[in-house]
Amino acid sequence: MACTALAAAIRDHAAEASAPKQPTPRAGTKQAVLIEMLQTAEGATMDTIVAATGWQAHSARGAMSGALGKKLGLVVTSAKEDGRGRVYRISSDNA
Repeated sequence: MACTALAAAIRDHAAEASAPKQPTPRAGTKQAVLIEMLQTAEGATMDTIVAATGWQAHSARGAMSGALGKKLGLVVTSAKEDGRGRVYRISSDNA
């Protein structure tokens, strides 16, 4: 009997649990700098991202995919532009 009461209490507590909070980027971090760069109309090339953050290119791509895309839900797009190469941007509809 005590076991069923405990199980009921656990179920009730789980049902009352609030939805997980959306992570919010802190100001002044490398991630915040990356988001600022990608939100501009010009976007950012990998060279400018690497220079601004001090990260290696594979780390910057991982941050865009993991931290920005999966954790924060931002859509990062890339396009090849003449004279600049690949340019990354955060879509304006979710910025």
